[in-house]
Amino acid sequence: MGGRREEPGVKPNRRDAGADAAGVSEGRATTEDAFTEHRPLLFTIAYEILGSAADAEDVLQESYLRWSAVDQDSVEHARAYLVRVVTRQSLNHLRAVRARREEYVGTWLPEPIRTAPEVSEDAILAESVSMAMMLVLETLNPTERAVFVLHDVFGYTHGEIAASVDRNEVSVRQIAHRARRHVHARRRRFEPDSDAGQEIAQRFLRAASTGEIQSLMDLLAPDVVQISDGGGKVVAARHPISGRAEVARFVLGVIRNTTTATHAEPATYNGMPAARFVTDGELDWLVAFEIHEGLITGLYGVRNPDKLHRTEMVLPLDRGGRQPWKP
Repeated sequence: MGGRREEPGVKPNRRDAGADAAGVSEGRATTEDAFTEHRPLLFTIAYEILGSAADAEDVLQESYLRWSAVDQDSVEHARAYLVRVVTRQSLNHLRAVRARREEYVGTWLPEPIRTAPEVSEDAILAESVSMAMMLVLETLNPTERAVFVLHDVFGYTHGEIAASVDRNEVSVRQIAHRARRHVHARRRRFEPDSDAGQEIAQRFLRAASTGEIQSLMDLLAPDVVQISDGGGKVVAARHPISGRAEVARFVLGVIRNTTTATHAEPATYNGMPAARFVTDGELDWLVAFEIHEGLITGLYGVRNPDKLHRTEMVLPLDRGGRQPWKP
């Protein structure tokens, strides 16, 4: 770990190569164990700040390198230290990629992550990683986003957050209030994934596959919105489509253009019921369903191949046992 402690009876100037080697090995193990223990929490924070699993993984790698270079004996609380490092690295990364997102071809959607069904048992966590909430977070500036995520989702105090975003506590309190008001004014209705939600998604897919437009429309809310993300690399709607009839016609048009080799697989992504459309063994596109009171209110279709590389593995998410802020 840090500097080597001298054992009783060993002269201060004497070197013990065997003991030194053992100490280095133990130090590395301790460093890795601490980081591994908190990795689900750190990934969840980075992903919610960045909206990209690939960028979150990059941030975790950078953060681990910084963590491994620190004298572990000088760190009083490993988790608090790691959260601070990951937050700062996430902010730096987000500021660097904002310009690229402004030039994105078509509508930008967060990179989908496959989540375990248990995520839905934590309503706050499920909502915070939902496509709708991630899109709202995208409208905040980087500091507002980090403050909102750390405070309202993970339950950190304004004082704790101040050290992570290089602001004083009063400033963080003001930022949190402004960000919360912005989010609450734009957040869509949300219900965590459930058996009922999965059943509605399956009924939707059956109706779409048979071309039954009325059956399809009966499952859609009047103000339903469909958003596609192709990134300019594959065919996808460049702008959101809204309205029951318009979305139903769009979906049927997409289904008609698929081949007989394409089949849909049910799954859970971002705490939402979803379907994976696989063609010849390759994931072609992914659709997540937002459902409220028995009707589909949002469809989020990701076709950009750059965002489909990490969609097989279920990624563990964690809020770290903190209590979120409550009004």
